[in-house]
Amino acid sequence: MSEQDTDDDTAGRVYDPDADHSFPDERVNDVLERIEDDDEIQALLAAQNVNPVARKRYNDHGPKHISIVRNRALCLYDLLKRGSVPFNGAADQGLEEADEAVIIALAATLHDIGHIVHRDEHPYYSIPLAADVLDRFLPGIPSYDVEERIRLKGEILHAILCHDTEEEPLTTEAGVVRVADALDMERGRSRIPYEHGGRGINTVSSQAIETVRLQQGDDSVVLVEIEMNNAAGVYQVDNLLKAKLNGSGLEDDIRIVAVNTHQEGDRIVERIEL
Repeated sequence: MSEQDTDDDTAGRVYDPDADHSFPDERVNDVLERIEDDDEIQALLAAQNVNPVARKRYNDHGPKHISIVRNRALCLYDLLKRGSVPFNGAADQGLEEADEAVIIALAATLHDIGHIVHRDEHPYYSIPLAADVLDRFLPGIPSYDVEERIRLKGEILHAILCHDTEEEPLTTEAGVVRVADALDMERGRSRIPYEHGGRGINTVSSQAIETVRLQQGDDSVVLVEIEMNNAAGVYQVDNLLKAKLNGSGLEDDIRIVAVNTHQEGDRIVERIEL
């Protein structure tokens, strides 16, 4: 689960299975290993990038995007748990606390596989495809019986559907996946379409984002710090991240600060806060 970062720059960005966490992590760490070894899942993640990138000249939605979203979802989850934010997805289903992270990890992994059908309306295509994957994948985890697999599958599919702003997350787990999807906004995500001449607002604005970091906040549970090199990055922050945060159920727990680090000439935007 690498993001091509240096060791000193991974805090709040890359989930480390060997670190101490504010939640029971043995179950999700086992699931993460199974995901990496699953040929079908890995093939889907590679194939889902064709429509958005090769055909639509849109930002990356392949294995790299999924790795970043899953990492940031688990880092965000860890910070929220440390701040005693309640989670209801697994609990409402009578599942264990250890299953919260499993729901988040699998939903983050499978949320975009609908792109193999079409970029447009992809969350709705992701649901039947993910359901088929989960029907095969979950029985391989010996700790779950039939009823637990059904309940877990429902929560994962709910989080996948609600990563899109058209649907309201009914669980904190789904809210985490929704926000984490928008936290993949750094310039590396738009490298391929940019190099091929793509100049849409998503591509240009993500070229302006240098770094996104998550950490404990002073007046909020989580502080998201975003460094951008020009004002075009405001689109990513305000139109995409803010839109995903709104309605996520985490609006009161996450504070977003974006700073323009460009030092030459007049800066249209120096700092914005959400």
